[in-house]
Amino acid sequence: MADGPEQIEDLIGLMARLPGLGPRSARRAVLHLIQKRGALMAPLAAAMADVAATARECVRCGNIGNADICALCRDPERATGEICVVETVADLWAMERGRAFSGRYHVLGGALSALDAVGPEDLRIPALVARVADEAVREVILALDATVDGQTTAHYIAEQLAGSGAQVTSLAQGVPVGGELDYLDDGTISAALRARRQF
Repeated sequence: MADGPEQIEDLIGLMARLPGLGPRSARRAVLHLIQKRGALMAPLAAAMADVAATARECVRCGNIGNADICALCRDPERATGEICVVETVADLWAMERGRAFSGRYHVLGGALSALDAVGPEDLRIPALVARVADEAVREVILALDATVDGQTTAHYIAEQLAGSGAQVTSLAQGVPVGGELDYLDDGTISAALRARRQF
């Protein structure tokens, strides 16, 4: 049985489809928005309408922006000859938060997965190979998830770029800064041991 008018229930249903929000959390969020209509709900609705009208995928790298070529790809200072390959836009944004990389990106749109029937043609791998050739890329950094699918994708990309002249590297994997060995899983410890370097 519905607790409120149909429009409110529809809004709760839509909010419940967002990642991290279930029906109860969505109900609390909608109630809060309604109670703060002027200060929160109206500006949020306007911002969402604006983003819905203007957001688009960058035709070069796959990032989300408000132009056909995103700001990162247009920035001449990022033409470093390095491309960091990530699975999703969320991964790109996470890399940018860290401010550790100053080159350009390439968003694949996922990872190869036999289970989910995701093949190379479903990802932006051919576009990556073309970019490496067209943009005189010196290094391709594979910043993919440390999962079976992520590593399968990394190996496939490395094979596709063999002979391109670009160096293919991957992010180091292992013990995080501040991490305690007792709390790490076996795979992380093994990866850290394999990636050890001189002290």
